[in-house]
Amino acid sequence: MEAQDKLEKKVGTKEPERLKPAKVKIVEVGLEEVKFGSRVNEKVNLTVKHPDKDETIIISKAKVLSKDKVKTSGLWYNLDDDEKIQKGTTLAEILAFAKVETPAQLKDKDFDTVLDDDGFLVLKAY
Repeated sequence: MEAQDKLEKKVGTKEPERLKPAKVKIVEVGLEEVKFGSRVNEKVNLTVKHPDKDETIIISKAKVLSKDKVKTSGLWYNLDDDEKIQKGTTLAEILAFAKVETPAQLKDKDFDTVLDDDGFLVLKAY
C-alpha cells in the first residue's frame, strides 16, 4: 500500500481484541532495544501462550507490590555497578516472585495475568 493511501485511511468502528486475564505460560524470553531520543534502553519481552488464543503474545509489563501499593511498570533491563540486575526494579521483583535468578529461567514458568489501566494484559506478581 502506498504511503499516501495509508494517510487517507479513516478510523474504523471495530474494538480491538482484548484477552481476559488468565494463567499464561512463558515460552520465550527476549530483549528489545527501545530508543528514547539518543538513548537506548532494553526491556525484557516475554512471549507467552494464552489459553484463549492460538498465537503467542508478548508481555513486557508487570503489576508488582511496592511499598504497600500495587504498581505497573515495564520489565526494563537495568544493571547495577556489579553488572547484575538492579535490585528493586520490576524485573527483579518478577524474578523473586518466580523464585528464579535470571530472566532466562522464566521460560516455561506459569504466571497469572491482570489488566493494566489501559486494558492490556500484564504479569501479576503480588
